[in-house]
Amino acid sequence: MSEPLQTVRVWDLPTRLFHWILAVAVIAQVVTAKIGGNAMVWHFRLGYLVFTLLAFRILWGLVGGRWSRFASFIYAPSTVMRYLRGNARSDEHLDVGHSPLGALSVFGLLAILALQVGTGLFADDEISNTGPLIKYVSGATSLALTRWHKTLGQWLIITLVLLHVGAVLFYLLKRRRNLIVPMLTGDKALPAAVPASSDRLVTRVLALVLVAGCGLGVAWLVSLGA
Repeated sequence: MSEPLQTVRVWDLPTRLFHWILAVAVIAQVVTAKIGGNAMVWHFRLGYLVFTLLAFRILWGLVGGRWSRFASFIYAPSTVMRYLRGNARSDEHLDVGHSPLGALSVFGLLAILALQVGTGLFADDEISNTGPLIKYVSGATSLALTRWHKTLGQWLIITLVLLHVGAVLFYLLKRRRNLIVPMLTGDKALPAAVPASSDRLVTRVLALVLVAGCGLGVAWLVSLGA
């Protein structure tokens, strides 16, 4: 007899807002980069926004809701292999938050975005746009970082985003598992034994404080190039 299901809060509000704001910001960054010209002003602003979001996500991965914490989706190789073979234990809850494959996608995307933001701080398109911290590196280093930022880095992000969307569609169409709705509502229908993520007012206030702190930190770092 199957275990009865109940509504369980998996994704807290800060995590959901992070996810959707980051998605919009990344798409807008790609678009503004392709347009160029005056749109580059917004490209840089969006870059600072992404920087702030990434810094926040690192902190939230330590103190956020249960299923948003890195500890909940850093898996041992043996766990990943058992998941791929379909031998996961029920008490592991590998499909509640980020699955082992989903976790790899998340970490990969965060790492590439961080690298892309970092290189953008020192970039120089040799026309009219330079990163705010360009004065701290040599011209040769800046050009090398710019080449990465405009070519391989950009295409890696586009590829990872497309793979992420493809995986969501695969789960929706082939496995009949909707991953989009829980990231909108925060809830999933799960066995009662599955622990929920904290998503109280105090949790949301903490997230707001962290975002503000990260934003101020990014603004301070960018100001060093003034």
